[in-house]
Amino acid sequence: MGISAYERKNERRVPHGNQTKLPVAGSKSACATLTPLGAASRGLVAGAVGTLAMDSLLFMRYRRKGGAEGFADWEFSRSVASWEDAPAPAQVGKRLLEGFLGRGLPARRARLVNNATHWATGLLASAQYGLVAGSLPSRRIRYGLPFGAALWSVGYAVLPAAGIYRPIWRYDRKTLTKDLTAHLVFGVSTAATFRLLSTPAGDL
Repeated sequence: MGISAYERKNERRVPHGNQTKLPVAGSKSACATLTPLGAASRGLVAGAVGTLAMDSLLFMRYRRKGGAEGFADWEFSRSVASWEDAPAPAQVGKRLLEGFLGRGLPARRARLVNNATHWATGLLASAQYGLVAGSLPSRRIRYGLPFGAALWSVGYAVLPAAGIYRPIWRYDRKTLTKDLTAHLVFGVSTAATFRLLSTPAGDL
């Protein structure tokens, strides 16, 4: 990034040898400084990309197993018609909303609650990632690996306690691995997008 005319005009001259070196484009210290709002908003956008990347992987697996729905129908849960066949995000959202509202939710809301909870979880987690990553001197794509793994771990810690998942030791290794890899795809895609959004164009 260049120095403004005002900064050049008001720059004090210092003896040679005591001058502070400015960050060089492409160096680790050349990351753009982000405000908390800027970091969180970039995190939200990155989370949307990460959620879509993870869902694309899950949809590919669904089709390989013989699923017939198109991506839009699958993504927006068009086949979910009741709470009994609703996936985990719907169950979590149902409990939160029913606790807040103090009344039960009709079955016709299962699809909406599933979509809203699924996307809200990804976006809110990524906004928090943005706040943390935005405060670091460098924003590495590999930071997405522990981010995704942490979300996977939290899920298997919280959801069994809520009675939505079984305890982690009751799942086979294949199931856990597939779920973990999906979360890693989410984490890495989110981190890569956040880095792209928060790095000056000349430093990419």
